[in-house]
Amino acid sequence: MKRQSAVLMSRCGDAWQTELEDISATGVLLSRPPGWSGQLGDVWVLDMLFGDELNIHVMAEVMRLTEHHIAFAFARIPEDKQQPLWNLLGGYADTLEPWEE
Repeated sequence: MKRQSAVLMSRCGDAWQTELEDISATGVLLSRPPGWSGQLGDVWVLDMLFGDELNIHVMAEVMRLTEHHIAFAFARIPEDKQQPLWNLLGGYADTLEPWEE
């Protein structure tokens, strides 16, 4: 599901601000910030802001990297964030989208 959102990525004291490009029931595709130095398999905390009231806070693992994008698979979605995430996704939650290099 294509959706615009600000995202804060944090891990071990490092923090990066970026933009959400796509979100699904299994993960997210983010713009890769300049100078970002994460690796495949790293687990990051992602805070995704939707409007003024919805903050989806998840742990996600880096699954794919390109020069311009980072693909994360959700590793842990806190119980209190699951319903808001499914509500946000609506009918897209059961749709698989292809990965494009």
